[in-house]
Amino acid sequence: MAKGSNLYFFYKKDEELEQKLKPLFNLAKENGFNIVEDHQEANIIVSVGGDGMFLQAVRKTGFRQDCLYTGITRSGEEAGLYCDFNLDRFDEMVHSMMYEELEVRRFPIIEADVNGDSSFYCLNEMSMRSTIIKTIVLDVYIDDIHFETFQGDGLIVATPTGSTGYNKSTKGAVVDPKLPCFQVSELASLNNNRYRTLGSSFILSGDRKLSLKLLQDGNDYPIIGMDNEALPIRNIHNLDIRLSDKVIKTIKLKDNSYWERVKRTFL
Repeated sequence: MAKGSNLYFFYKKDEELEQKLKPLFNLAKENGFNIVEDHQEANIIVSVGGDGMFLQAVRKTGFRQDCLYTGITRSGEEAGLYCDFNLDRFDEMVHSMMYEELEVRRFPIIEADVNGDSSFYCLNEMSMRSTIIKTIVLDVYIDDIHFETFQGDGLIVATPTGSTGYNKSTKGAVVDPKLPCFQVSELASLNNNRYRTLGSSFILSGDRKLSLKLLQDGNDYPIIGMDNEALPIRNIHNLDIRLSDKVIKTIKLKDNSYWERVKRTFL
């Protein structure tokens, strides 16, 4: 990593954390890095606070394609699936960025088009759920071909890296992020003579389009979750979901593969 790189730190502002970050800022400056206040000026965006904060950093900085992202867990936190470094060992981070063999990982992201008007992105997963004590009914299309009619609490559409999150808790598969694909998982589906679904998660290749059309039966205001945020959209009729051409580029330490992270996190 070349000296002179601009670093932008994304974190929840509190006095205790800022005191702990000061030695990291000083060490970075001593080794030729620049700390910037505007993320648009950064070559590297560093989130502090675990995987949830990493997702926020990517979202709040606009899913930038011209920079690298990396994550630092706070003191006492376990390393996450997106975070290679820990604040207790910040000197290792600076040393690694300057001298060790680093690789760039490219994580796929999902693009969701809502009502044909607005596009949104997510790195982990998109979910569509009922907001009332009533099941939601969705017509599910794959490449504009009707696949099934879903009735239940909702659906999750996850990227490969997002497959270890909400998707995994619904018994979805954990998917290798080198596969350009996305996964669809059910939330409490109701199968009967009228509504029939596959009853299991299924995986679509990156060149497929998934369309969800909401049956207007009084449950017209579902929650659309993109990673760890809800979209401020109410009257939703349909979503077109596909794998985006965009990717999130992150720093990968040598000998710290995705599957080593999965093992460290779950096994």
